Formats: sequence, structure tokens, C-alpha cells
Amino acid sequence: MQLEAVVCRLELEQLYTNYVHCLDADQLEHWPDFFTEDCFYRVTSAENYEAGMPLGLIHATSRNMLKDRVSALREANIYEPQRYRHLVSSIKIVEEREATLELVTNFMVVRTMQEGDMTLFAAGRYLDQVRRVDGAWKFASKNVVLDSRQIDTLLAIPI
Repeated sequence: MQLEAVVCRLELEQLYTNYVHCLDADQLEHWPDFFTEDCFYRVTSAENYEAGMPLGLIHATSRNMLKDRVSALREANIYEPQRYRHLVSSIKIVEEREATLELVTNFMVVRTMQEGDMTLFAAGRYLDQVRRVDGAWKFASKNVVLDSRQIDTLLAIPI
């Protein structure tokens, strides 16, 4: 493996590591910074994704929409306090086009509620496009594809 490919892989692993640590540490104000200005973000079921259904449980088409979501979580929405713990693995580069990479990555999210109950909240894959912006990788598109077609209605925090 060439040094350039090794460096690229390490940078991608760092992107995902920083992304999930941001969410898990409840630093949601920094979450939109992982995305390009004209990004796409969606959480959907595998069934809906495979059927080509466009909408999802969460759907955003710009970084500003992601910022609005964070503002709503902090100021308007009422939900039981909870914590996420992401486990991310198997980053696979599917395709490289000019300055954009298409990636598939597996994830699981354990949710811990305030009183201590823990559940496997979500499992699935990230179908991502990443692009270099000012020397750093950013998500241009992130499809969070859940393995289950059923999700707890309490999907408050981004996955």
C-alpha cells in the first residue's frame, strides 16, 4: 500500500472517530462542522433506501438545516435525557471520483437513558460521500441506513 493511501485511510478513520465522539460527548453544536455547506443528511430504513424512497426520519439538505436541528434540540424539543455510544467499523472505500470518495461504514449505537437502562438503539451502515475542503475531509452526503425498519420514536440526537 502506498504511503498516500495509508495517510488517506488514517484521515478517514480520524474523521469517523471525531464524528462519533462529537455526538457521544453531546457536542452537537460542532456536529454540522463535519459537513460541507451543501451537504445531504438522511436517516432512513434499509427497506426505504432500497425502494428508493426519498424521505427519512431525519432529512437535511444543507449545513444550515443541520444547525437548525441542533438549535431545535437545545431550545424547543423536549425529550428524556440520554447518551449515545457509537461503535464504528469496517470503513470501505467503494469508489473514488476526482476529489470525492464514496464510503460504506458499519455502525451500532447503544443508548443509555437517564435512569441507566441501556439498549441497542440502532445498527446499520453509513453510505457516505466525503470531499476535501480546505485540506480536511467533510461529509458531502451521509445516508444513515438503519437495518431495522422500526425505530424508537425518540430519535432526537443525530446518528
